Amino acid sequence: MKNCLFLALMSVLAMACKTDMIERIKESEMDNGGFVRTVSPYPVGNTTFSVSKANMSGTKMEFVAEAVTTNYGALLASYDLTIKFVDATPANGTTPSTVVTLKSIPASSFAKDATTGYPRATISVTGAEALTATKLTAADIASGDRFEINGTMKLTNGKSFSAANTGANITGGAYYSSPFFYRLNVVN
Repeated sequence: MKNCLFLALMSVLAMACKTDMIERIKESEMDNGGFVRTVSPYPVGNTTFSVSKANMSGTKMEFVAEAVTTNYGALLASYDLTIKFVDATPANGTTPSTVVTLKSIPASSFAKDATTGYPRATISVTGAEALTATKLTAADIASGDRFEINGTMKLTNGKSFSAANTGANITGGAYYSSPFFYRLNVVN
């Protein structure tokens, strides 16, 4: 009797601990979306890069991006970047800023990676490009200010994806590594 009671109790406990396995998204089964994975630097949890105020043309943000869509990136049309200046140092005046177009990286700039089969491109933004896009001069910025860069993946089917319409598992997850957002800090 004790053995039967013990077995019954163990059976109930075993069933209570049952967990469904959650698998990663199978890119080959995606029929309506995509994301741009940051391959390097990895992990992308730290989406912060720096440019030197003293060397704006010689310092840059640079990362390797991989376009993930159905059919191994075949739906990629472009990866478009916008930029906004954030004046965090009022000591040198307050410089207002709006979101402006930075650059568009067309699908033709991406090349198929031999290992993953997805198209990759090295994307870089120099400090000088950031200044030009925002129509600022070196006198307008100071160490402590920053540029905020947002990406939008545009697909050939007319859809587009950014941080605004992508889930936290994609934008914040270590596997997908696709924040669609990059911070470019100004340092000395």
